[in-house]
Amino acid sequence: MTNHKLLKKHVSVRQFLDKKINEEQVKELILAAQSASSASFLQAYTIIGVEDDKLKGKIAELAGNQPFISEGSHFFVFCADLQRLHRLSQERNIDIQPMLEGVDAILAGAIDASLAAQNMTVAAESMGLGVCYIGGIRDAIVEISDLLELPEYVFPVFGLVVGYPKAKNELKPRIPMAGIYHIDKYNKDTDEIINEYEETTRRYYTNRIGNSSNKTWGDGTVNSFHRLSRMGMKDYLNKQCLAKK
Repeated sequence: MTNHKLLKKHVSVRQFLDKKINEEQVKELILAAQSASSASFLQAYTIIGVEDDKLKGKIAELAGNQPFISEGSHFFVFCADLQRLHRLSQERNIDIQPMLEGVDAILAGAIDASLAAQNMTVAAESMGLGVCYIGGIRDAIVEISDLLELPEYVFPVFGLVVGYPKAKNELKPRIPMAGIYHIDKYNKDTDEIINEYEETTRRYYTNRIGNSSNKTWGDGTVNSFHRLSRMGMKDYLNKQCLAKK
């Protein structure tokens, strides 16, 4: 299967076989992640492979009580990591504190981690594996940071479960291209496209096998944002990454 066709078949996997990925496969996944683009070659991320079953179970509980996190073969936590830059700047007596305290540095780390994770996802799916991103890591970001013993200037962005699929979710319909891709300027006149997409997703969820419901994409996304407000994130980032003395 060519890569563009593989990419268009991506689905989240939450049911895994009791089968482990071997060490060579793990190595290939990490190397694929490391091959991702990185702004200014900062490589401002770290990947933590959670192998201890008790630790994985605790994280699964904290990250929204999602037991399949423990059931996959491997669980990786992708972290934005600016502490290497901090240490290297100190060794060179170069003051980058104002930059490290800026929002752009946090964005750079989060983007680097995201690009690396997407590379790993594509590599995993090309091997016949399944994955699921775990944003629930941020539901208990303080507790999980403590469990992983993250130093200053490092914070978790999300987790990624990888394993052999036992079952796959059905392919979800995406927003039509015209609602996502705008030419030359932002198109503010996309309400009709989104309204039609709402009905498309209602049909999808209504007819979905095994977990049907009468909802739309908007119902799910708005409720998710409302339910998972994560209002403590700003305070956490200020403590972990900003205003260091």
